[in-house]
Amino acid sequence: MTRAERVLDRIRATPPGFVRAYGDVSPGAPRFAGSVLAACEDPTVPWHRIVRADGSLARGARQRALLEGEGVPFRGERVDMRIARIPA
Repeated sequence: MTRAERVLDRIRATPPGFVRAYGDVSPGAPRFAGSVLAACEDPTVPWHRIVRADGSLARGARQRALLEGEGVPFRGERVDMRIARIPA
């Protein structure tokens, strides 16, 4: 299994209503997770469940709408990571 496949497996394992940070799905290399997601065209990958470590969103309003639809809690503009984050 390639490094990118491991990242995608971790993303797919993130359940609805929860999030992980880029560094959670690619320990030590959060930008690698971002590049894997940017290159991924598989519509079954729940890309919207991956956020920055501070809870901010990389993909803006569309990402927020998808997360809110799953019941992910927000504090202002950011995901409430204390509640919604799944440990790495």
